[in-house]
Parts: sequence; structure tokens; C-alpha cells
Amino acid sequence: MPALPKTESQNVEFKESWNDDVLKWVCAFANAQGGDLWIGVRDDGTPIGVRNARKLQEDIPNKVVSLLGIVPEVALVNNGGMDCIRIRVEPSNIPISLHGIYHVRSGATKQELSGIALQQFILRKLGRTWDDIPCHGATMADIDRKAVSYFIQRAREAGRIPEGASVRDLAGTLQSLDLLAENGTPKCAAILLFGKHPGRFFPAVAFRIGRFGVDETDLIVQDSIEGNIIQMPDRVVERLRAKYLLAPIHYEGMHRKEPLEIPEDALREAIYNSVVHKDYTGVHIQLRVYADRLELWNDGGLPEGWTVRKLLANHSSKPRNKNIAATFYRAGFIEAWGRGIRKIREGFLAAGLPEPKIEAADGGVRITLYRPAWVARELGAGSKADTAQVVAQENAPVTTPVTTPVTTPVATPVTTPVGASGLFEENTALNRLFSVVNDAALSASVIRQLLGIKSRKYVRETYLAPALRLGYIEYTIPDKPHSRFQKYRLTAKGRAAFENLV
Repeated sequence: MPALPKTESQNVEFKESWNDDVLKWVCAFANAQGGDLWIGVRDDGTPIGVRNARKLQEDIPNKVVSLLGIVPEVALVNNGGMDCIRIRVEPSNIPISLHGIYHVRSGATKQELSGIALQQFILRKLGRTWDDIPCHGATMADIDRKAVSYFIQRAREAGRIPEGASVRDLAGTLQSLDLLAENGTPKCAAILLFGKHPGRFFPAVAFRIGRFGVDETDLIVQDSIEGNIIQMPDRVVERLRAKYLLAPIHYEGMHRKEPLEIPEDALREAIYNSVVHKDYTGVHIQLRVYADRLELWNDGGLPEGWTVRKLLANHSSKPRNKNIAATFYRAGFIEAWGRGIRKIREGFLAAGLPEPKIEAADGGVRITLYRPAWVARELGAGSKADTAQVVAQENAPVTTPVTTPVTTPVATPVTTPVGASGLFEENTALNRLFSVVNDAALSASVIRQLLGIKSRKYVRETYLAPALRLGYIEYTIPDKPHSRFQKYRLTAKGRAAFENLV
């Protein structure tokens, strides 16, 4: 005789009596992992029995079959002299509804599904993912051939696409990637991966980056990377390199090296994971950059039944968006073995950095990547009071008149060309300076705040002096370089270079 459980759980529910509302719980168990419904038991696990138990034992299966289309196992169980009924429900391979409404068991509660949650549930039950459905209103004209060409090049380098693949046969290439519906309509994955303007179809296609000071309310500067997601990781890393992260220069023999402060391969892996596993019906990806760490968050929880502990252990790959994941695999960006988290951890540990922290947070997954100690010391954020003081100084009236025409203090000619990999290849610091000094005259204090750097000397020697010497910025009060009202702005030459960067 089956024993009565002591408490309710994910797979156990107690009901004091039978009524037709109990069918909702039967439906919920069938749509989840199955479970046992006990009739004639209080919420605290005390058996109180039911009347006409034997009749209910016959009536319940008939009602469940007629209204839900499933066959439960209904047993009469005597507990402490009380006749109780146990209804055992097996998980269903297809979605089950009661009067057209879908219920699902989540934890120890029952939820009624609707909207996006219902759509995702039905797709999951049918063995499909959201990115596998046709994109309403999309046509082949919405596909960017340059993005497809970029993918083909990367996939060939990885040896994961036939040599005959060509952007000239656009439909054939997308069909080989399973990105077209039977009627030739691009699937959601096709528009996300290769769309000219995916944001027109999916507003949440964006990767937001923000530099923060003391906490999340202290936003200093921000960017939004938009467009197709196959090229998005490259654009994100380029923006981080130019504006948010440090890349100290050193030489190995005659070869110049500018590695990022944190292991780039591990950083890219984290970005790939966030793009591939994001819930694109939710909100944008968010990357918060602090002096000591990066916090990368993407919408969409862990796979059903998974925990962070399971994610950190050896596990198989279970992508939220199977077509997006398959295309990123073909491009050589990710592996198909669920090793992404392990590669991130190993990369940071090998670089002598703390192990990244992974947690479920705010309906998604957040990974914290720690910056080197020397970076945290150099870029330590100031207090809010310091920021307020700088802003007040910036808004103070300037009483010293400017009578001398504004000129560049040192007109040293520049022979270094602007390279395709980013402006001023000879000095990464100038890239970052351009990101803050672009459309306004700013004081050294404000520039230092925007760059997130505490040291006045470091900003003066590494950022301002080289830019002045090369003629890319100028004083607003050139005849009084040390005036407390002094500010800096782009020259015509600097503005042209900045516009080229943008």
C-alpha cells in the first residue's frame, strides 16, 4: 500500500475533497513532471478521508479521460482508518488543456499559462524552440547578405561548412542551416542572425553596456550595440576594447602586443553564451562595467529542472535557441558539448584571476567577471559626493574672458594612419579619450570621472598630453593652460578622426 507523504512538494499535492477544480492540478501535473494528487488530506498532511471513496475511484478516471484526454492511475488508500484517494499523473509528451486553458506545475504551485509563456511551453512540448518558428512579416529581402558572407567566411575558417556554400545562393545557404520555413519564410533565428534590421521585428535585440561608479545608480557612460547577432559579439568586444577595458602595451621581441586586461577568449565565450541563450521575447542583454568587475546578465532562466550547481558541473548542451546555437557552432564560435562555462572559468583561473561567479538573478542568468587588482586600484570609482562636486564645478560660470584665438598648443604632424582595426593604433588610451571628449568641452575632472580613473596624473600624462601633442584636442583657454576653468575639446582634426571612429 502506498505511503502518504508527509508534506507537499513539486510532485505532491494535498486536497481535502474532490471537486472539478482539482482537474486543474491534474492538468498541471501532466504538463510538468507528473506527480501524485491525494484527495482526503489536509494541507498539513493530516488524512481526513473522503465520502463515497469507492464511487470516486470509478468516477475520477472517466472525468479525467473525457476532459483531459489522459488516463491517470486512481487508487483507494487507507491511512489511519481514513479512506483517501491517490491520483497518479504521468507527464504528457503533448500539451494538455482543460477547457482550452493550459495549467502547469511549478514548484509547489499551479500556474495558468498565457501569452509568451504559453507559446514557449507549447513549442517545448513539441520539441521546438522559439527561434524555429517563421518570423511573421519577414521576407528574404530582410536578410543582410554581408552578414551571411561574414558567417560563411568564419564557418569556412572553422571547417564547419561545405566549400560550395556561397552568399550567391542565399536561400540555399539559409535552407542548409534550417533557417527557412517550408514556404520559404525566414524563421525568427534567420532574422536575428542575419537580418538587416532585426530590431524592427524583435525590440529586445540589443546589447547594452554601461560604465558605473560606486553602484548601479551611478551611471557614467553607456552604449547600445544593435543589429544582427552573428556580428554582435565582435562589435561588443571592439567597443569594450576601445572604451571600457584596458589593453596595456608591451613588446615580445619586435612584436607589439596589446592584450586585454582580462582573457579575451573567456570574455568572448561569456558574450557568446549570453547571445545564444537569451530569451529574445524579454529585455536586452546588460553588461555593467565597474572598476573591479564586469556583470553580464541575459534574460531567460536556466533550463527547466536545472540549477546553478548543475550548470557548473559537467553537463550536456541544452540551448534555449537551437537554430541560433547551431549557427554559432557552424561559425566556430561555440562548441556543442556544453563546455562554455568551463572554458570561461578555466580562462580566468589560468590568467591568475578569481573564478567568475554565476547565479540565477532577476529571471535570467548573471555572470560576474573579475578584473585584475591593478585595474581596480587604478580605476577605483569615486564617491557620489565627489561626482556631485565635479558636476558643480563644471556648471560654475567662467569669469575669465577668452580673447586669444583658440589654437592647438603644439602642432606636431601625425604620420600614423587610421587603421581599420580602430583609431590610433599607436595609443589605445586615445581611443578611450575620444569616447568621452566628442561633442562638448569638458574639464579634466569630468574627463577623469567619465573615464572612471582616480589618478589626475595618470589621466594627464596618458590621455590629455598625447592628444594635445598630436593635435586632436585643444584648450578652451589656450593662453592660460593651468586655469582652474580650463577645459578640453576636439579640434577639427580630432572631430574628423572621431567621426571616422563612429
